[in-house]
Amino acid sequence: MVTIRLAVRDWDYFTPLALGDIKPEGFTLEIDRVGTLVDNLATSDKYDAGEVSFSRFAQARAKGDTSLLGLPHFLMRGFRQRCIITRSDSPITSPAQLKGKKIGVTGWQDSGNTWTRTVLREAGVEIDDAYWFAGRLTEDHPIVDRLAGFGRPGRIEPAPGERPLIALLKAGELDAVFTPFMPEGFFLADSGLRQLQVDFAAAERDYFNRVGYVPGIHLLALKPALAEAHPWLPQALSDIIDRSYQMWMKKREKYADTTPWLLDDLRRTAQELPANWNQNGFSVNKKMIADFANELFQQGLTQTLLTPEAIFPAAAQGE
Repeated sequence: MVTIRLAVRDWDYFTPLALGDIKPEGFTLEIDRVGTLVDNLATSDKYDAGEVSFSRFAQARAKGDTSLLGLPHFLMRGFRQRCIITRSDSPITSPAQLKGKKIGVTGWQDSGNTWTRTVLREAGVEIDDAYWFAGRLTEDHPIVDRLAGFGRPGRIEPAPGERPLIALLKAGELDAVFTPFMPEGFFLADSGLRQLQVDFAAAERDYFNRVGYVPGIHLLALKPALAEAHPWLPQALSDIIDRSYQMWMKKREKYADTTPWLLDDLRRTAQELPANWNQNGFSVNKKMIADFANELFQQGLTQTLLTPEAIFPAAAQGE
């Protein structure tokens, strides 16, 4: 029986799979929880499948790289309005007000930051309408190359002196920061920080009503040799993860007391979003995939405008 060694972040909906509440049929699954995504899953001798950046995968496809088989199964989705933060005393409360301002980003080519720049572009703020600085979020994060060759002197540069973005923001040297995860202490009353849009949830709901999806950030991928040897395996892997998600969400409605208002969040999600907002598959995600491909092209991350079929050829043929 084939064994799949899977590297994913510590998403709660993997709990039923990790604990054995459900088990794959026809293959075994070894789940390894990783703090950061595997640097190069295609060449990894430790993993057969895993969670990968939507942006990096699409960029690779644009260059003709077929070393990974990506599935239109989005292990991570998220609205990005909440990911723009500023100081509590900042007068800025809308993306449009960031025109001409200094913005920090934790990684230029990251899927999340690409979607966040989309929020600004929708508000009329293009890349050349702001000044961008890429760097580590806090002192606890490593100093690494966060521009990946996309820097432009005077427009897109490393953070000054590699100082943390939060320190620059608090010092008034940045007007806003794009971050996928909030820095430690962010939610405390005295953090001095807040989301740029005071009612970001309303902005996200409005965004969904316009575009019809929650943006995909990370996707499921595996080595092509596995799919060649076992053509049924990619869909089987996707299906068992979906089953784990569905089981977890049903249990969450019963065990909602991990935080006082989680129940209300579940209610709002059920009433304000369609039931299929997190459905995986090619057809149901085709518009989102096409919009992301367009953003990659418009933002200069790819030199060609990819089609959804070019990004996920096997899935497109399968539907």
